[in-house]
Amino acid sequence: MNVLTMKHLRYFDALARIGHFGRAAESCAISQPALSVQIRELEVILGAPLVERGGRRIRLTGLGEEFAGRTRAILRAVDELEDLGRAAHGPLAGRIRLGIIPTVAPYLLPGIIKALTQLYPGLDPRPKEAVTHRLIEDLTEARLDAAIVALPISEAALEEVPLFDEEFVLVRPLEDAGKPVPAPDRLHEMRLLLLEEGHCFRDQALSVCNMTASSTRDLMEGSSLSTLVQMVGAGIGVTLIPQMAIDIETRSSSVCVSRLAGSRPTRTIGMVWRKTNPLSAQFAQVANIVRETGLSMQKQLDNIR
Repeated sequence: MNVLTMKHLRYFDALARIGHFGRAAESCAISQPALSVQIRELEVILGAPLVERGGRRIRLTGLGEEFAGRTRAILRAVDELEDLGRAAHGPLAGRIRLGIIPTVAPYLLPGIIKALTQLYPGLDPRPKEAVTHRLIEDLTEARLDAAIVALPISEAALEEVPLFDEEFVLVRPLEDAGKPVPAPDRLHEMRLLLLEEGHCFRDQALSVCNMTASSTRDLMEGSSLSTLVQMVGAGIGVTLIPQMAIDIETRSSSVCVSRLAGSRPTRTIGMVWRKTNPLSAQFAQVANIVRETGLSMQKQLDNIR
């Protein structure tokens, strides 16, 4: 007799989220036929179909939609029960799924992981780099434990802890090194290079320049800060990058870096997690480590002008 198990729920949750048997199976580290068997078995247990098969992507039936929502709630509750047990043991240990945005990850993550593993030898960090909206979705659905993002997020279910502020700096071609530094609101008059849509740093850069999304039609875009800086080095335009990116992104490019004239724009880096997570006290300790790592990096970059 078939019995509903947590394995059924986790496999169905992956399929409902991803909408494709092959990719869902890959995310669960099983074969596609094995996933199909588990979903069929679940449908037999429930006595009704959960998915419409056919085509490149699957669609959930009405029952499937409702079942998916309840499945996510159950999996969140189970994960929090596991976290409750971990919290009772004192020091942070075991797996921690930590999200981090792309404009922070390459620069801050190595220092964070090093500090965490030194202080908590039993900790198993599992970092995930993604844009903010994807991290918040994964955090809300309990696929992440915490995330390092630019604040504010303003989600009622999430705890937000500001960690440190960092400046935006202007990157120009090397031949512009002797030229006056323009004020932020003058950058819209130049060929400004931006990250592609989906990155919160793009929106922050537009705000610095007093520009709106509708005014970016003729601006050039890149998929990463590294791409933008290389484009500047090729003489294509100018860009803004966060202070923590200076050392890595400009070391091999023919560019100059300047602090912006006038009121220097900043962003606030913070850490967020679900308010219901029993490990909140431990996450606050992790947040302190992230803060110390970020502030230490800033001190090393204070000589940038």
